[in-house]
Amino acid sequence: MTDHAAVSDFVVVSNRLPVDRTDDPEEPWRRSPGGLVTALAPFMRRTDGAWVGWPGQAGVELDPFETDGMQLVPVTLSAEDVELYYEGFSNDTIWPLYHDVISPPRYRREWWQAYVRVNRRFAEAAAAAAADGATVWVHDYQLQLVPKLLRELRPDLVIGYFHHIPFPAYGLYSQLPWRRQVLEGLLGADVIGFQRVADASNFARSVRRQLRYDTKATGITVPQPGGGERLALAKAFPISIDVDDYVQLAHSPAVRARAAEIRESLGNPKKVLLGVDRLDYTKGIGHRLKAFGELLDDGRLDVEDVTLIQVASPSRERVDAYMQLRDEVELAVGRINGSVDTVGHTAIRYLHQSFPREEMVALYLVADVMLVTALRDGMNLVAKEYVASRIDNRGVLVLSEFAGAADELGSAIRINPHDIDALKDEIVRAIEMTPAEQGRRMRALRRRVSDHTVDDWSRDFLAALDAARQARS
Repeated sequence: MTDHAAVSDFVVVSNRLPVDRTDDPEEPWRRSPGGLVTALAPFMRRTDGAWVGWPGQAGVELDPFETDGMQLVPVTLSAEDVELYYEGFSNDTIWPLYHDVISPPRYRREWWQAYVRVNRRFAEAAAAAAADGATVWVHDYQLQLVPKLLRELRPDLVIGYFHHIPFPAYGLYSQLPWRRQVLEGLLGADVIGFQRVADASNFARSVRRQLRYDTKATGITVPQPGGGERLALAKAFPISIDVDDYVQLAHSPAVRARAAEIRESLGNPKKVLLGVDRLDYTKGIGHRLKAFGELLDDGRLDVEDVTLIQVASPSRERVDAYMQLRDEVELAVGRINGSVDTVGHTAIRYLHQSFPREEMVALYLVADVMLVTALRDGMNLVAKEYVASRIDNRGVLVLSEFAGAADELGSAIRINPHDIDALKDEIVRAIEMTPAEQGRRMRALRRRVSDHTVDDWSRDFLAALDAARQARS
């Protein structure tokens, strides 16, 4: 059936491979810094696992290769594939629809056709890489059709799918012209994981309304093509971070020295506020800037005392909505700084770039207040990274109730980012919070993050897949 010399018992499928190409001939590939790679790399090395994904450059055709103890199976995407499947359907249809239509989604049939075509290509690559009875774990919204396509190709496989972004309420989801096909695609998996209980509930309701399948607790009864039925598990598996990595960096003398240097470069303000986001309309950056600007205009904050650092890493720069957002954010920053800056102090230090993890931890150590004002977010790992880095049990996390992390981080100051007046009040409250209350809240937050790491997340999901395998036998 399959050539066992070229196949693996554990296969991960994601839009991108877990490596980035470099210009160094000695090290042409470097492991990506993402949490998913961190969580799964040790397990894949133990199982001689394979990772199926796009290498990140259009038109590049590569044979499977090995790096960092993992078998990597590249999937080729043409420039047209990237435009239609990735920038089009994934990021201009699914992304805005699943994030509560903060930006209007566009429904184009040629995008959908490309999405089907590319999902089939990923499924075929995974089927070829998987040994008899292997476990395959598919990741995220770009590949929602892969579970069903893969099951049709390889019914012997145990298939998991994890959805890293929100799943919308039925009233929004029902707008999707291809709503049934996507649900059927996801239900090809034995286990379908979501960030929040609400997301799993939204998915189950859409299945009931569209497909009329029976749903009970976390189980969904899925009819089989040849008769009979099977049970798919759909439930929340909230993702987390590699806590130890952030703790070690926070203890590093070099990182701590860098934090002191950053604060000095800002003019040693009394309080430093920090926002760290991809430049995305879901992150509420404009709401944050509006609240901060009004606090300065109202005289409740003084530019001599308080500075906001806003890191906005580049994102989807060829998509119109993102180009417009960048213009809006940079205009807002310029207006605020132009009206309140002094020669020695800048209100907002805006950084439209990405930074290595060491620099991010230094920024977390500098920040007296962390602002997470997402309008809709699957999880928001930045909130957890900040908490893990605060080994001094100081600092205040201001956290949107619309981020998945709010379900777990109950000791943060929770805010509705749409309520600008309340957001302003909570920012002032965070700035003025006593060290004793900071310590009480941060210790509780750190306990929660330490008790549920990215290793726990992957272990829980793989245990559910193993249970699905046992149920078959």
